[in-house]
Amino acid sequence: MTKPSLPELLHAAVTAVGGTERPGQVTMAEAVAEAIDDASHLLVQAGTGTGKSLGYLVPALAQGERVVVATATLALQRQLVERDLPRTVEALHPLLRRRPQFAMLKGRSNYLCLHRLHEGVPQDEEEGLFDQFEAAAPTSKLGQDLLRLRDWADEAETGDRDDLTPGVSDRAWSQVSVSSRECLGATKCAYGAECFAEMARERAKLAEVVVTNHALLAIDAIEGAPVLPQHEVLIVDEAHELVSRVTGVATGELTPGQVNRAVRRAAKLADEKAADQLQTAAEGFERLMELALPGRLEEIPEDLGYALMALRDACRTVISAIGNTRDKSVQDEDAVRKQALASVESVHDVAERITNGSEWDVVWYERHEPRGGAAYRHSGASLRVAPMSVSGLLREKLFSDRSVILASATLKLGGDFNGVGASLGLGPEGAEGDDLPQWKGIDVGSPFDYPRQGILYVAKHLARPARDGDRADMLDELTELIQAAGGRTLGLFSSMRAAQLAAEELRSRIPEFPILLQGEETLGELIKNFAADPKTCLFGTLSLWQGVDVPGPSCQLVVMDKIPFPRPDDPLMSARQKAVEDAGGNGFMAVAATHAALLMAQGAGRLVRATGDRGVVAVLDQRLATARYGSYLKASLPDFWLTTDRNQVRKSLAAIDAAARQAEGEAD
Repeated sequence: MTKPSLPELLHAAVTAVGGTERPGQVTMAEAVAEAIDDASHLLVQAGTGTGKSLGYLVPALAQGERVVVATATLALQRQLVERDLPRTVEALHPLLRRRPQFAMLKGRSNYLCLHRLHEGVPQDEEEGLFDQFEAAAPTSKLGQDLLRLRDWADEAETGDRDDLTPGVSDRAWSQVSVSSRECLGATKCAYGAECFAEMARERAKLAEVVVTNHALLAIDAIEGAPVLPQHEVLIVDEAHELVSRVTGVATGELTPGQVNRAVRRAAKLADEKAADQLQTAAEGFERLMELALPGRLEEIPEDLGYALMALRDACRTVISAIGNTRDKSVQDEDAVRKQALASVESVHDVAERITNGSEWDVVWYERHEPRGGAAYRHSGASLRVAPMSVSGLLREKLFSDRSVILASATLKLGGDFNGVGASLGLGPEGAEGDDLPQWKGIDVGSPFDYPRQGILYVAKHLARPARDGDRADMLDELTELIQAAGGRTLGLFSSMRAAQLAAEELRSRIPEFPILLQGEETLGELIKNFAADPKTCLFGTLSLWQGVDVPGPSCQLVVMDKIPFPRPDDPLMSARQKAVEDAGGNGFMAVAATHAALLMAQGAGRLVRATGDRGVVAVLDQRLATARYGSYLKASLPDFWLTTDRNQVRKSLAAIDAAARQAEGEAD
């Protein structure tokens, strides 16, 4: 029997999911198949509507290699596991004459822990955790959540938190889940044979396709202890998010609350001398943190260095003491021990990392708004450490022994892939070198006709925005644009403060257009309400730049208040920028402009989500038209028709609104 061709397989899969074959999807599938065949690496920019998930799944399934697919968002993981993979596997079965298995795998804390559920949480008296006696008659929201979790555990198939609907609070979930450090281990746990996390791992070992998230991929790469099964092909979807997710996993943090929690837990098992040593070190650290001012620490101050060495050494002593102690008077001693060790080891590792120092790490103080929660009860400050860059780590760990496909709607910034490639540890495309992974980038385009479907309006007449300054002219412009559009506006702001001020001002100016504000309701509820009423506007910050998918007339105007450069006082971004400059490069373009271009490309992508969508992306920042870097930023955006004519854009918005209202009237 002849082997089915890739176009045949793709046609069968697209038909099965009820989609439409796109030229860009075919081009992408062919490039992915070639990269897997050659064991090479590929960056694919596939615009919204291309159908990129089938563009990589079909060639991956056809090759028969073990594949890991890592995504950034829960929505895409669900789409892959609940929709695309089941239908694609069934559609390809008659052609491939096999039915590949697939599975989802996440970090351990995402799964309900039966030991925690049935045996309870080792109590931290000062943290006010759930009282087991409350289970008899739960009156609090926490008690009700825990009862519901117990009922759910009896019927749950996966124990995956994301399968619980409606969800529960983080506080409730923390009492029925454990981190990998807190886990007793399947062989030592009374519930090991029925453990949800272990069952997920077993399913992943047997599967040909494993769907996971960027965080677990980062843990697999960074920690050296493999958590993902061996695989020949890695596909990273939403790849524009990978660097920030890996940076997040590689970032360490110390707070007084976290250290004091370790002290309380250690006191139950360590001998008095070791516990007192840790208590003394914790008090010294807390005193310093009360005086901490936000900002980068290019050198560790002497007093902080001593405090961290004291913490590190005290943690070592406690870890050794806990390992040598057996106290059967402590109820459920093994669970208490694992929890205490996890807390103390976490403090030790961060203290040691900062004490040892590395030219590749950035250390800074951060202050937080006062809030509840044990981690911040004692002080509004934290000490953080993050890698200056994760490019070397990714080059060594990600690209060394497998074919890697990176896909996203936004990988080509300023007209090429080299900026994103550099952040991933790749040299310039086509560069020769023994230590440089070979790769190529392709842009398969989009099925949308951007110049006909969208307008990019730059408000060139507005005053140059000052940091945190009053922008009365911007608010006037925004008001007029919303009125012309008849609502239908997604407002993307560079800070939460700016979003709040704009919402407050416009609610009084134009009360006929309801304005939803991020943080006043869950993100899912906000987006649902925004989509349901065309007159409604939605204002917010970072997660809205990337997380809104509202095709149709409810979103016909996307507004960016200003170019989203990182804050000048962001310790990590400013350190990265300085490092590029010290090496002779352009730090502003390599770091700040690249960061802004990626966010703007994602934000502009919220406008056109279907072939019938029409609208305007309005950037209320004259620098996009006047600054030298403006051309780089514009080259990163969809190819919309460009104008700076404020009268023209109002007429266009009014016409789009009139057409939408006519269509809505006809639909009624």
